[in-house]
Amino acid sequence: MTVLSIIRDCLDALLHPSARYDALTRARHRAFMAPRLLGSLAAFAAFPVYLAMRGAPSAIEVAAFAWLIAPILLSWFLSRTGRYEGAHVLSSLALAGLIMAIAGTTGGIESFAAIWLVVVPLEAALSASRRVAAFASLLALSCASVLILVSQLGWLPAGDGSAAERGVLMAFGVASATLYAAGLAFGAESLARTSVTLLSREEERYRLLARNMSDVISRHQRNGAVQFISPAAEAMLGMPVAQLLGHGLFDRVHVADRPAYLTALSDAARGDVRSVEFRLRREPFGSERAQVDFIWVEMRCRPLDQNLHRDVTREAEVVGVMRDVTDRKLGEQALDEARSAAEAADAAKTRFLATMSHELRTPLNAIIGFSEMIAQEQTLMLGAAQRKEYAQLINDSGQHLLSVVNGILDMSKMESGNFEIASEPFAPRASLLHCCNLLALKARENGIDLITDAPQDLPVMTGDPRAFKQIVLNLVANAIKFTERGGQVSVSAAVSGSQLTLRISDTGVGIAADDLKRIGAPFFQAGKTYQRRHEGTGLGLSIVKSLVALHLGELTVQSRLGEGTSVTVKLPLVYTPPQVRPAESKIATLTPVLRQELQDQSHDQPALVKKSA
Repeated sequence: MTVLSIIRDCLDALLHPSARYDALTRARHRAFMAPRLLGSLAAFAAFPVYLAMRGAPSAIEVAAFAWLIAPILLSWFLSRTGRYEGAHVLSSLALAGLIMAIAGTTGGIESFAAIWLVVVPLEAALSASRRVAAFASLLALSCASVLILVSQLGWLPAGDGSAAERGVLMAFGVASATLYAAGLAFGAESLARTSVTLLSREEERYRLLARNMSDVISRHQRNGAVQFISPAAEAMLGMPVAQLLGHGLFDRVHVADRPAYLTALSDAARGDVRSVEFRLRREPFGSERAQVDFIWVEMRCRPLDQNLHRDVTREAEVVGVMRDVTDRKLGEQALDEARSAAEAADAAKTRFLATMSHELRTPLNAIIGFSEMIAQEQTLMLGAAQRKEYAQLINDSGQHLLSVVNGILDMSKMESGNFEIASEPFAPRASLLHCCNLLALKARENGIDLITDAPQDLPVMTGDPRAFKQIVLNLVANAIKFTERGGQVSVSAAVSGSQLTLRISDTGVGIAADDLKRIGAPFFQAGKTYQRRHEGTGLGLSIVKSLVALHLGELTVQSRLGEGTSVTVKLPLVYTPPQVRPAESKIATLTPVLRQELQDQSHDQPALVKKSA
């Protein structure tokens, strides 16, 4: 342990608690206390030697020595209060008072001690306070003016001693003042070096923080140009920091988000604190252009200098902190999608209840009403023809009610993945013609031409014949239902590769583009409910879509409002059920696949045309 370290530890023990936790403040307090304690102790130690050489001192000499020991009180004041500027003010007063006392007895302004007035403002400069330096300068000038005035008025005692003695004293005064000023200079240099060292450490600490923070710190000009950006940007955006300087970062902001990005920076440059979310293009190292994606970033920006408005000549700068919030955005998007799905489910439930209340109530009312009339045939005097007609109406209502219930049950099975497909070979041409013949009467009653194109060479296919008939019946019935009188419905079948292609086209009312996106959803009916002129539960096309998906086929719907609709179904000629475990059923059970995107396909003219009878 060196002497300097011992002295430093002793001085640190005397420091005020407010100065112990800041390195620069601690160095300034030590620089103030050390020379005064050492000087006072040296004067105190030299006083006995002075007595031995000069004998009994005069009152002025005693006062001078007492004044030299006074800095101990200044050190005690700083140690107890921590008021650094106040201690410098008291030090200036003490030094100026000592100089005035010596100069007043040794020739006034011509005294060797007068040169020490220059040291007063130099010592005050160590306080790093403009107010203390100004006070010390004014104090030194005032003392010099007083000495000049009293010398001109002759109020000071005449100096004794020869010219040689006065010259020696003057040389002593100049030399001592110079040495003291040199000490002050070295103290100022030490404080400056300490300040630079501390600033360098602080900058290095901030660089370390910026380098290891996951958030990106950046400094911008008002126009968005980047002057500095932390290395964390490389991990976030996948590119070197050098490419983000200037307008490199702005070029990677999504075009739609650039106005918000520049507005936030401009508002922050005016003194406001702003937060903005925008998308940034991310390009991983070594990736192809096709792999470029966008991430969501939240940036909080504020002015770099809060007092910049006082200096209008300086350009405003903004510091921003950016954070990757892509996961939060994806979470919000998932919540929005879940909310939309819940709303859609609620709307589907509402449509289901509204549709079922009509589809179930109508046949039930007919069944109850006509059965009551048959029960009261004696009172109403019903004939045999009327009873037969009422019985037929009851049967038709029951069949309609059964078809509605069967549709709901089938849709429920398909949505739960429990619909069973019994695969077997069958002739698709015969099934197709049979379905068209069943609906020919309905087409003729509605004044619609039903045209069927079923080539003789259609091969035998493997699948569920019941599901095949249900697909054809639902599609053809829908086409007839939504075609006006005088229109035409065309049904064609052809083989393309290993698939059977069915196309059902009509010249009916068509489907709007917005409704076309939702065709196939359970209980969805195109058009507004109160505008509809056709009955139905909205399950027909949904059942068709699910049956096609269970057969690993494809369903495509093309339509324009007022121009008709074309539905294309592609089914594999040989349906192969998926492999099942021994413990599971040997009947294939699949979940409906996702909706395929709509594609434009050309319509081939039917080769063989059969008019409905």
